[in-house]
Amino acid sequence: MRWIVLVLVTCFGVVRAQETFVVGSKLFTESVVLGEIVALAAKEATGDVEVLHRDQLGGSQILFNALVAGEIDAYPEYTGTLRLELLKSLGLASDEGIASALVERGVRMTWPLGFNNTYALGMTAERARELGVTTTSDLLDHPDLHFGFSNEFLDRGDGWPALRDAYRLPQDRVRGLDHALAYRGLVAGDIDVIDLYSTDAEITYYGLAVLEDDLVFFPRYDAVILYRADVAQRMPRVAAAIDELAGSIDESLMVSMNERVKLSGESEANVAGSFLAEREGQEFDSQATQAVGVIGRVATATREHAWLVGVSMALATVVAVPLGVWASARPADGQVILGIVGVLQTIPSLALLVVLIRPFGVGDKPAIAALFLYALLPMVRGVQAGLAGIPASTIDSARAIGLGWFARLCVVEIPLAARPILAGIKTSAVITVGFATLGALIGAGGYGKPILTGIRLDDFGLILEGAVPAAVMALAIQFAFELFERLAIPRGLRRGR
Repeated sequence: MRWIVLVLVTCFGVVRAQETFVVGSKLFTESVVLGEIVALAAKEATGDVEVLHRDQLGGSQILFNALVAGEIDAYPEYTGTLRLELLKSLGLASDEGIASALVERGVRMTWPLGFNNTYALGMTAERARELGVTTTSDLLDHPDLHFGFSNEFLDRGDGWPALRDAYRLPQDRVRGLDHALAYRGLVAGDIDVIDLYSTDAEITYYGLAVLEDDLVFFPRYDAVILYRADVAQRMPRVAAAIDELAGSIDESLMVSMNERVKLSGESEANVAGSFLAEREGQEFDSQATQAVGVIGRVATATREHAWLVGVSMALATVVAVPLGVWASARPADGQVILGIVGVLQTIPSLALLVVLIRPFGVGDKPAIAALFLYALLPMVRGVQAGLAGIPASTIDSARAIGLGWFARLCVVEIPLAARPILAGIKTSAVITVGFATLGALIGAGGYGKPILTGIRLDDFGLILEGAVPAAVMALAIQFAFELFERLAIPRGLRRGR
């Protein structure tokens, strides 16, 4: 399949205008707020550079790799994550060596923004009082507790495995889930202990008990902004604006901004804009950062989603039809072809997206590449099955009147196999609409973006804003294919005739 990857790389080579400054952020509210602050500060610093914010891109490793590769220009990070996770192979003993290690990778780091968002473990206050738990060490006496940790925390070098070993915790009922969903599980009583970010708005809102890290396991997680070193040369005013953010956000201010987004429903852009205005002693104009209405958001998501589905389906059709013809003409080769596209279908979607970030970067390109690969199996199988189902006598008749292989394929075989071929394409298209929502995790946009935002903000309306249009698009595609089948396929070849 190397040639397929080569085709995709050629079609979707990473190209980005020098005049564009791209900010990234992780899949939690604070990171999105800080990303908006960086993006707005960059816009204010220069008028001749287009600033984009690719929010909710996933975890630390994805963003850091994207930064080093030049796919994004800046994103908010934390010193503890840098030292113990992203640069753990260097074995840095303190935060003092982080900056120099980053310079070697073409990255610069601001001084701390002014707050430490460390990890902690939390329980509901009622449950903590009931069990007499106030410190992490107290968990040793309660081996039957259910733990629910964010998926990233489960695998980090400074996460659950190291924490468990440091405290010798005996609990084995540990599940991974989204950080925002963990709060729901905790309050509902399905989980006893979760990991917290110390500046989370939910800690105060739910009145949670934060367990004392009595062994001082967790380091400081001072918030900083990472940006590419070449930004200082390409966009010196932007680099200066980012550096000036150092020391401007203390812990209480960050908690307040998180609360305004998470609990009061303000947009991240609005909160970021008001912060920058107050910092500069100006009157904040909420109209300048007013959120786009529902219709505008759905229209934008529809355009992005249609692009992902349309391009990936077009590429898949161009590749799958010849593969299906080959698989039908040479049954031995056909088994190999179907086996390969079948294996591609079994690769977990998130894993495939992350793998494809390396050759394609973040954004729509890896999403389209993944959707292309997933769409192949139903199409190839439909073409192969349709052609294989044509009676041998029909093929012999076509040969008898002097039709060559290609003419026979185009005039006789493809039309007779049209129904299963269209069925395979339709199946791929409907599946692709659903899979495309995952592209939002790597900055591809589409209907997945409001779904991710809704999960993060516990906003069911936003989830529906992405889920309902996706379902409507899938139904519309199915209806369009059925209509096309009625118009294009002769009545005698249709179902039931």
